[in-house]
Amino acid sequence: MMRFANYYHPDRVKNASFAVIDKHHTYNPTYTNRLLRSEFMAVGVELNNPDVNLGRPIAFNLLHDGQMICDLPGPKYLIATENPSICPLNCDEQYLKQFDAFFTWNRNLLHLPNAVQLFIPNQIRYEAFAPFEERPIFSCLINANKAFPPGLATDLYRERISVIRWYENHAPSDFSLYGLGWGKPSPAFHFSAKIKRRIERLRTQLFGYRPFPSYAGAIEDKSVVYRKAKFAYCYENVADLPDYITEKIFDCFFSGCVPVYWGSHTINEHIPSHCFIDRRQFDTTADVHRYLKSIDAKTYARFQQNIMTYLKSSAAMAFDTTRYVSIIRNRILADLNQ
Repeated sequence: MMRFANYYHPDRVKNASFAVIDKHHTYNPTYTNRLLRSEFMAVGVELNNPDVNLGRPIAFNLLHDGQMICDLPGPKYLIATENPSICPLNCDEQYLKQFDAFFTWNRNLLHLPNAVQLFIPNQIRYEAFAPFEERPIFSCLINANKAFPPGLATDLYRERISVIRWYENHAPSDFSLYGLGWGKPSPAFHFSAKIKRRIERLRTQLFGYRPFPSYAGAIEDKSVVYRKAKFAYCYENVADLPDYITEKIFDCFFSGCVPVYWGSHTINEHIPSHCFIDRRQFDTTADVHRYLKSIDAKTYARFQQNIMTYLKSSAAMAFDTTRYVSIIRNRILADLNQ
């Protein structure tokens, strides 16, 4: 007999969480969600967005990132993958204690008895890499044009802007910018900044002004660019979160593109330092650029070999989607079967 469970995923209805194309997040395919649903289905549990389950008895509720949903009946679980600067509930201990279990990468929360550690998932894979000579893009950055309000000390959105502006001013032929929203000025939060942004927005609409001259367009598949790029500036949204290692560095690895990484301060515990360029070791983007220019084809090939060796290792599989899904499924099923 089939049992039913709710999967609460912000802004998703009619099982959009499990659609092949996620219209809410261009660079976050739903492979992981679809595998999670498939694995539960194989043991007689149908995972659906709540609107699909209306009127059905619910075996458990599973929330994707912290949400204020009151009076959920029965067992409830949380997958807390988003960083707490964007989703503060993901590190709110009083909030987290209400769940039968919550799944988190954040080691600072593992003292809670209902915490289960898991890393942000990737579909670990590898294929032959194009060599140095066959990569016409020297460096790139692929992100959406977003921003935090001023005041966050670990803000890396603003560091991405610094990279973009440095290359536009000093080495425009060595850099390309891709992603959503760069045809518009960056988000603004204070009155004067909002007025300035509105004026610049009008300039883009009326006179073809380009707020980011390096912008080469939106793309549906990062690998199209990364397979052609030698280097990619790969910054998380915030710095210095333990074990907060997202898909960004892996997207570079899968295409054999060498990342300049800035993000989790525990990165070296999980990914060997010879697989990437650690931005923390440089004072400025100019220093990074000079180092990138010094890398020849032979050195680049060593980076690629190191990346390939890592992707084939058990260490990389700690970030694989299959592990992520099995941890969640096994814990919930163990609870249900008690």
